[in-house]
Amino acid sequence: MAKLSANYEVVYIIDPAQGEEGIAALVAKFKTLAEQNGSAVEVEEWGNRKLAYPINFKDDGYYVLMSFTSEPDFPKELDRVLGITDGIMRSLITLKGE
Repeated sequence: MAKLSANYEVVYIIDPAQGEEGIAALVAKFKTLAEQNGSAVEVEEWGNRKLAYPINFKDDGYYVLMSFTSEPDFPKELDRVLGITDGIMRSLITLKGE
């Protein structure tokens, strides 16, 4: 029997050149998107951190961890939106263990 919903985590890195308002807007955008398509949304902002390696000649990034419960098709859409959003340097979505 197929699962109806599962728990996911996504970590994404925002370009700090977006500024405080730009970063807050992106965090709110993805939180709202997750709330519309899932439940139990929790956002934990880790803040500015040094990257392990330069991405687009930048050494720092603003890290955000978001946990949510949703249908299995939503993470694919979230990954697509993260990929085409200006200001997102990297993202990774994982299925949390039972």
